[in-house]
Amino acid sequence: MARTIAAFGEVMMRLQVPGYALLSQSDTLQVSYSGTGVNVVSALARFGHTGYLVTTLPANAIGDAAVANLSKLGILPAQIRRAGAYVGMYVLENGFGPRASRVTYTNRQESSFNTAPEGAYDFTAVARECDIVHFCGISLAMNDTVRRHVLAFAKTVKAAGRLVVFDCNYRPTLWGEGGYAKAKPWYTEMLGLADIVLMNEKDALHILGMQSERETRREQLEELIPQVAAAYGISVIAGTHRTVNPDNTHSLQGFLYKNSAFVYSDKLTFPVYDRIGAGDAYTSGIIHGELEGHSPETTVRFAAAAAMLAHTIQGDTPHSSESAILRAIAEGNGDVER
Repeated sequence: MARTIAAFGEVMMRLQVPGYALLSQSDTLQVSYSGTGVNVVSALARFGHTGYLVTTLPANAIGDAAVANLSKLGILPAQIRRAGAYVGMYVLENGFGPRASRVTYTNRQESSFNTAPEGAYDFTAVARECDIVHFCGISLAMNDTVRRHVLAFAKTVKAAGRLVVFDCNYRPTLWGEGGYAKAKPWYTEMLGLADIVLMNEKDALHILGMQSERETRREQLEELIPQVAAAYGISVIAGTHRTVNPDNTHSLQGFLYKNSAFVYSDKLTFPVYDRIGAGDAYTSGIIHGELEGHSPETTVRFAAAAAMLAHTIQGDTPHSSESAILRAIAEGNGDVER
């Protein structure tokens, strides 16, 4: 059944160096507009849900271009506030072989989203209209005003009886030195409000400061995640484990913890065309499965396949339809569709 989804987050201008060139080698950049909220809501809109983004964009030609591009992705503009002068930007240089991809942020703290004052949004109206609202840990990394926006909005959603989704999405470079200690009180508040959480054992160990004597990631996961769910009253916790293989392919396995039990997807191995945004595709798959009432096994397989396909598409934003994801689950790698 189609539902109404909102996400709170920044819209970023992505400036991508073509191919595998370095920025210092290129005189051309490819422009697109993205962000965690953009990616999650647009993917869910593609699955048939109604999607809004709660954000602020500048009241100028760049803001106009961003809104036009979001509309193409199926995101309704009704909750996009127009004020300020800047949009946050990042430059992406694609890695190759042993050279990792590189993201360089610019102008982010001065963006319209990150300078929106308290009281800028009517959170009560959005909570009334939506069934579920997505929040991201990247927003918590911005500044105290944005953090207060996040908490105020999540509390309003919870009070309205709607579902809160929180993706931990911790970014060390954004939090800076001593970031885990700075992040912990904000994360613990959000975990206490969330119904669905995206995280893994590393978040529990580093952000929450939990301890484990287990040796493998899976053992740590299966020890710590149930403790997090119990401590904060979380219904669903999901995430992925990724391995980068010697041949430059990636292997990904999704997990979902619900009803005091873990379920796992198959381990999927695939070449990578564009990695950024794949985690958001996984998140959208988990949300979709929960909204549709699918079994945990079906949901985690769908989410993992959605993440796999996102690696094959240029840009942050997932573009796979529900039918394409189901076909990937059923058929695996295919030949030309005719």
